[in-house]
Order: sequence, then structure tokens, then C-alpha cells
Amino acid sequence: MKEKVLQVIKESNKSIDAIKIMRTIKDNYTREDLESVLASIDELLKEGKIVSKRNNCYMPIERSKFKKGIIEITKSGNGYVLLPERDLFINRQNLRGAADGDTVICEVTKNRYDKYEGKVKRVIKRSLSGALAEVLIDNDGNYSLKMLVDLPFSVVLDDGEEVGLLDGEIVKLEVVSEVGNIMYAKVKSRVGHKNSPDIDILKIVAEFDIPYEFSEEALKEAREMPKEVLPKDFEGRRDLRDKIIFTIDGSDTKDIDDAISLDILPNGNYLLGVHIADVSHYVKEGSVLKQEALERGNSVYLADRVIPMLPIELSNGICSLNPNVDRCAMSIEMEIDKEGNVVKKDLFRSIIKSRKKMTYESVNKILKGECEEEYKPYEQTLLKMHELSLILKENKRRRGEIDFLSSEVKLIVDENGKVTDIKKRVQDVAEELIENFMVVANESVSRTMTDHNVPSIYRVHGTPAPKKIKEFLEFANVLGCRVQGKIDYNNVTPKDVQNILKQLEDNDAYVTLNRQLLRCMQKAVYDTANIGHFGIASRDYTHFTSPIRRFSDLELHYIIGETIFKKSNNTFNEVLKQTLPYITDHVSETERIADDCEREVNDMKIAEYMEGHIGEEYDAIIDGMLKNGFFVETDNMVSGLVKLETLDDYYIFREDLMAYVDKKKKVAFRLGDKVRVECIGANKEERTVDFTLVKKVQNGNNQ
Repeated sequence: MKEKVLQVIKESNKSIDAIKIMRTIKDNYTREDLESVLASIDELLKEGKIVSKRNNCYMPIERSKFKKGIIEITKSGNGYVLLPERDLFINRQNLRGAADGDTVICEVTKNRYDKYEGKVKRVIKRSLSGALAEVLIDNDGNYSLKMLVDLPFSVVLDDGEEVGLLDGEIVKLEVVSEVGNIMYAKVKSRVGHKNSPDIDILKIVAEFDIPYEFSEEALKEAREMPKEVLPKDFEGRRDLRDKIIFTIDGSDTKDIDDAISLDILPNGNYLLGVHIADVSHYVKEGSVLKQEALERGNSVYLADRVIPMLPIELSNGICSLNPNVDRCAMSIEMEIDKEGNVVKKDLFRSIIKSRKKMTYESVNKILKGECEEEYKPYEQTLLKMHELSLILKENKRRRGEIDFLSSEVKLIVDENGKVTDIKKRVQDVAEELIENFMVVANESVSRTMTDHNVPSIYRVHGTPAPKKIKEFLEFANVLGCRVQGKIDYNNVTPKDVQNILKQLEDNDAYVTLNRQLLRCMQKAVYDTANIGHFGIASRDYTHFTSPIRRFSDLELHYIIGETIFKKSNNTFNEVLKQTLPYITDHVSETERIADDCEREVNDMKIAEYMEGHIGEEYDAIIDGMLKNGFFVETDNMVSGLVKLETLDDYYIFREDLMAYVDKKKKVAFRLGDKVRVECIGANKEERTVDFTLVKKVQNGNNQ
């Protein structure tokens, strides 16, 4: 009955009451029939599929001013409802008891600045997503829970759930039932004891539901893998072991996905080889290893550890392109001309033997004229590689690649996982060389898939919303930065964005403006439709080069093996069309979760570090503004809040100016201003750092 009721409501061109719904379904209905319809309406309301109007009429939620989605609560106490078209801001005053992870119905409104906001109307499904608790056992053996986050309801353990739990143990919970304002929960996972040395990171990993351990079945499969390339593995592969092939990675890298080679052809063109670990040769379709790799979606790189997508027997062993051992690879060789254009490409399976595991640090020295003795045999090859890298970089610049500033942080940790220093992650010439080579390899593989007209996974980055670009230029204008030239907001190109940044680069507020413009961009995701990649101005792009740590790349390797190398039939292609949309959506989501987890771990570790630096002063820039204070980023990449209440004067926040004005309505602080701040507090549990203003150094708009 419920499906019939929903169909009638959807097919009605206006809101409809229960009697009309009943008559549409059945003319001669009984009391029991009407009660069944009313019960179905009640269920549909609870599921958020329909909404009721004041006259007891009903309509599909899609045609109403209401939206259904999962809410995320931020550190400020405000929330965002995650919707396909946008994330809808919810002021903390309009949450109506919704907690992080709850599914809610919200009403879409506009604030006084004509920006969309939402108001939660009701919670339709409770969640304890991200909610952890400490188990407490009193002297009489009674169990209770101390929630580690504030919730607008009480949580108690369901009957029988306390068996085996320890006092002080941290657990992740799952809702069993709800009675009034009490949630009955069961233990979803046991995280660790509160006194464990790494519990802080384990708690964050658990909050994001990231699998931390492999199943015994997966570990058994991994342990049974060969430890070296076998004679049978050479079948169907080109033997490239006589070529000069090597890897360039961070000094602590153990999971090596990619190796490179370079030859100069008689016509003067470059023959670049990018050789990628053939993980698909070992992780087979239907295996537990592949299923768990899909569940994880990607490896997660945290401050002092890696949560790998594959067990270390593979990620650091037989799949890793370690030096001086034979390895199975999937190679693409590209002939590239002096303008950086790929004129020929060849994708094939291979056997390689990396001559050397190079580090970014050592290669950077060579490319700056300081060659260590052990690198002498490779010096000329590296110099030619650098030459090609610059050509590829210029090619990308000409077509419109956007050069956004990186805000990545590198945490220096000791053997106990304590942060000893915070640095900006720098991309030097060696890092840039590898990036340029991987980009051209990814593009060439993507074009190969397009040429063969087979279903595939693409890495796509959509065009920014016209409204966001328009609002950014208005914002830049408020800061005194007028961008010259006409821009078609409905058809923004990468070169338009490149030109905007070029005009802003001499402004004192450039760092802030660059980041604000980056926030106007869409997020890159995986998709089966090849819409191109806006950020790198590429018509064809995919992820091929990291199958040890990204499932998207591993799945692409499977597809290549079946469609390019084996020439699969139409049946396989149809299966791909059915399965790939789920995979692309899933790995896009696991990537987002991994990024969020990494950011939260960094915030926690930075707050822990700053607990030992309270009272110290730093140079900083104003990087964000709220009604109750402004965010700053210090020269050592620490972000924190300067609360309005800590300032020694009266200021009002003007959102239209993104600035604070004083009593005389004169701008006192705005985005991009340089300030001197003092750290007055840090809390690793809340992952926050607080500053107070020492003095303003300079306006961020050249005033």
C-alpha cells in the first residue's frame, strides 16, 4: 500500500489529502483500507519522502520548499545539510535538537544577505555517526556511558551489550532503538583504552568509520602471495629490465606505485616511460582482498601512520616497485615533442627492475647542481627529465592550468608520535617533475580509454558555478582589487581563472584571495562520464598511477586488462556500465572521508603541539571571519580563532564587506590583513587553538 500511496502523491499535480488518495486507489474502500492509507502516509512522513501542508494535504518532498539530508555539525555548533546541489548552512539556533549524522527534514530560506540557509523541521533518523563513548563501571559493577561529544539526547547501553567491556574503554556506538529522548545503543566497535598512547588518533579514525584492521581472510590471502616475480608472470609482458628505470619518492615511502624512464629519440622527441605497479595481477576479481580494498577506497595518510588500502605484504612487498628486484608493471610509453604534446602512446604490461630508489631531497640537489656520488650514473637522465618536466609545465600553463597555492601542512613527529615542528609542505622541482609526469600519463591513459570507446573511470572536475565566480569578483572588488576584462559567468574557462589570479598576484592579500577563489571551485570526483578536469584544463583525465593506495586506479587497471589487452565482449562492457557508477560514487566518498580524517588528525596534533607554546607570539594573516571573531593563520601554518571578546574595542562584523568596522564605521580588520597574535589557549580534545590580537601590522588590501 505504501508504494501505491507514494505513487498517487507523486502523480498529483498539487497537494492531495488522504481521502482523495484513498479514492484514487480504490473507489469502494473500507475503514480498514483508509486506516492502511493513513498508516502509509505516516510512514512516508517519517521516511522524509513526503511533507504535509497545513490543510492536511501531502506532496512529494522534491516539489516542496523542504529538503532531506544528513546533517554535519561543525566545531562552531552550526551545521550543514549535505545536499546534491549544495551544502545548506544551518545556524545552531535552528538545529531543533539535530545531532551530527542525523537525517533531517529542513526548510530552505534566505537570510538578509540573500543567501540560502536552512531550518531543521524534524529529525527523521537518529545516528550516532562519529559519536564515541567512554565505558564507566562503578564499584557495584554497574555500567554507564560518558559520551565524548555533547548530544541533545541521552544514550544508554542496550541489554547485554556490556559483556566484556572494560572501565575506561572507548567504544563506538550504533543506535538500536529510541524511546522519547533516550537512545538505546549497541557497541559497534571497540576503539581502545583511554590511556593508550595512540588513542587520540584511534578515536578520530573511529569517528570516521575508517576500517583499521583487515579481516583474517584478507590477511590469509596476502600471506599466500608470492614474494617474488615467477617465471609464469613473464607471459604476455614486455621485458624492460635492461632499461634505466628508477623511482623518486619521499625518504620514508614504503609503498612505491610508480617508476619512470626516459630516452631521447632520433627525431629529438622524448620517450617518457611511466611504469605503474600491476596490483591487479595479484589482487584478483572476487577475492576478499579486492572487496576490502573497495570498502576502504584508498589508503589514509595520517600524521604518524598510514592506514593502507592493502595489507603490507602487498603494499610494501610484492606490489611495491622496490629497487633491484623484478616487478610486474603496467607501463605507458609516450613520445612527446618539444612543445609538450603527446604524439604517440603505447600502453602495455611489463616486467621492470628499478635501478634505484631515489628521494626527492637528493634529486632536488642534483637539479640545482649538487650531484651526490651515488647519483652520478643517473645525472644526465635526471637533467633531461627536468628539461621535459619544464616543457610539460609550460604546455599546461598555455592551455590554462590553474596555479592555486598549496596550504598543505607537514607535521614533524618523533618516535612517540609527538609533533616537534610544523612546516609548510613544499613542492620543489623533483616533486613537480613527478607530478608533471604522472599527469601526462593519466591523460594519455584516459585518451586511450576514450579512443577504444569502453566504459571507464574518469577523474573529473566541473566548471565553477557562475554565482560563485561573480561573488568572488565582488568580494575582490571590496578589498580594492578590480579585475580587468569581461568574463562570461555562464561559461567560465580555466584561462579566465588563470587570468584572475595573474591580476591579483601582486596584491598583499593574494594568499587570501587565492584561497577564496579555490573555495569557489567544485571538488574533483570520480565519474563514468568524461567531462574533463577544469583545474588542470584537461579534456581527458583519470587516475592510473597509484593502484596500491587508490581503488579507482586499481579498478581502472582491471578495466584496461579486460577491454584493452583482452578485447572484451559487449557483455562485459554492459556489466561495467552497471557497476562503475556505484564504484565512482563510493571512492569519491571514501576520498572525502579520508581527507576529513587527515584534517581532523592534523588539527588535533597541532593543538597538542600548541599546548606547549601558549604565551608565544606569531605573525599571521586574517584568513576567515565570523560574527564572534576572526580566524588567523600563523607563519608556521597554525590556524586559530581570535575571539571578538578578547579585543580592546567595540567592533561590528559587516558580512557584505567581510570586515569588522569600529564605532565610527571605519574598516578596522578585513580578510588578508597582517597581524601579530599571541597564543592564549589550545585544546587537543576540541582540536582548537585560540589567539589574541597583539597588534595589526598591515592592511591586506594595500591601504
